[in-house]
Amino acid sequence: MGLGQISHGRQALTGRSSAAIKYDVLTALGAWACNGDKHAQRSVLRLITLITARYNWQDDTLTTGQREIATLWSVDQRTVKREMARMRDLGWLILKRPAARGRVACHGLGLDAIFAQTQSCWTNVGPDYVARMTITPTADTAPNVVAFPTLADGAWGRIAAQLQAEDAGLFNAWFASLVSLGERDGVLRLKPPSRFHGSFVRTHYIGHLQVLAQQQGLTVDLVE
Repeated sequence: MGLGQISHGRQALTGRSSAAIKYDVLTALGAWACNGDKHAQRSVLRLITLITARYNWQDDTLTTGQREIATLWSVDQRTVKREMARMRDLGWLILKRPAARGRVACHGLGLDAIFAQTQSCWTNVGPDYVARMTITPTADTAPNVVAFPTLADGAWGRIAAQLQAEDAGLFNAWFASLVSLGERDGVLRLKPPSRFHGSFVRTHYIGHLQVLAQQQGLTVDLVE
């Protein structure tokens, strides 16, 4: 089981792995906070409380007004405004729709930023957690549903063939569903099936992808 992303247009966080993913997100934040100072701990406690109470995992939306958040956090609205802005600056929250008259702002979770910032503390949780976060999980989708790129598919086909030869399970879970959008100016553009998927690949495997792409005279750009 592993993790990685969220925001505009991602697939719903559902299925056999969804519950574990939710706990892994909260664990990453909590472990990082426990390793930090009191200010980090307070911010993370507020975010975890807000996520647990009001975040919609299925469509990556948080649509709670500042007044309600202030009550939840036992603070004033100025503190909410300042804290939410800080979370956006950190990339933990992503503004999907600004507030307007009669309508509260809509945020999504920036899991790519959360994972990148908390990764140094994953070992504090334990080796099983690190394994879930860095080793491919069992895919919810049967591998034979995803077409495997062939050599005829150009550079991505050759890269994909090498990835599959290295680790078929890893390939089926994270690389087989990447779709090539073509090559332009030395850049191989790959589109993941969801932003969550793309962010996980970016966090954990982009370095290896870049090495293989360089062997083809290319660099990789994950397009979301």
